[in-house]
Amino acid sequence: MSILGRVADLLQAKTHALLNKLEDPNETLDLSYEKMISGLQETKQHLAEVVTEQKLLERQMDQARQEAEQAQDNARLAIQSSREDLAREALSQRQTALEKQQTLTKAHDNITAQVDKLVSYQKTLESRIEQFRTQKEVMKSSYAAAHAQVKVTESLTGVGDHLSHVGDTMRRAEDKVAGMQAKADAMDGLLKAGVLNDPLDRRTSVEKELDTLRKTSTIDAELEKLKAELGKA
Repeated sequence: MSILGRVADLLQAKTHALLNKLEDPNETLDLSYEKMISGLQETKQHLAEVVTEQKLLERQMDQARQEAEQAQDNARLAIQSSREDLAREALSQRQTALEKQQTLTKAHDNITAQVDKLVSYQKTLESRIEQFRTQKEVMKSSYAAAHAQVKVTESLTGVGDHLSHVGDTMRRAEDKVAGMQAKADAMDGLLKAGVLNDPLDRRTSVEKELDTLRKTSTIDAELEKLKAELGKA
C-alpha cells in the first residue's frame, strides 16, 4: 500500500472515530423521525394533488356526458322538424362528446389507480412512523438509563472526572500517616532509651533508672501486700 493510501485510511479512521464520538443517538433518532414525518407530509401533498386531478376529470366526464345527451336531444328535435342536416350535425357533436368522455374515463381510471396506491402507501408509512416513534422513545429511555449507569459507575470506580484522583490522594495520605507513625515510634524509642531528653526533666540517666527501680519496687510491695490481705481473708 502506498503512503497516500495509508494516510487516506488513517484520515478515514480518525474521521469515523470523531463522528462516532460526536454522534448523539437521541438527536439521530429525532432527526430520522422528523425526516419520516416530512416524507409523510410530501406524500399527503402528492395525494391531494392527484385527487384534485381526479375530481377535475370527473367534472369533465360529467360535462362530456351532458354534451352527448344534449346533442342526442338536438338530433331528435331536428328529425322532428325535418332538418336532417341539423340532426347529422348534432349526432356528430354527440360522437365527439362520447369520444371525449371515453378518453376522460381512461385517464380517470389510471389516476384512480394512482390514488389507491398513494392511499395505501400513506397508510403503510403512517403505521411505520408510529412503530418507529414507539421504538424511538424506548431506545431513548434505554440510552438515558444506560448513560446514567455509566456515569454512576465511573464516579464509584474513579474512572470518571469526579473521583479520578481520589485513589491517588488516599494513597498519598496513607503514606504520610505511616511515615508520621514511624517517626513517632522512633522518637518514643529514643526518648525511652535516653538518647533524647525531655527539656523539663533535668534528671540524669542514672537517676531515671533508679526512679524506675523504686517505682517498680513500690508496685511489687503493694502487690505482695494485697496478696497477703486476700490470703488472710
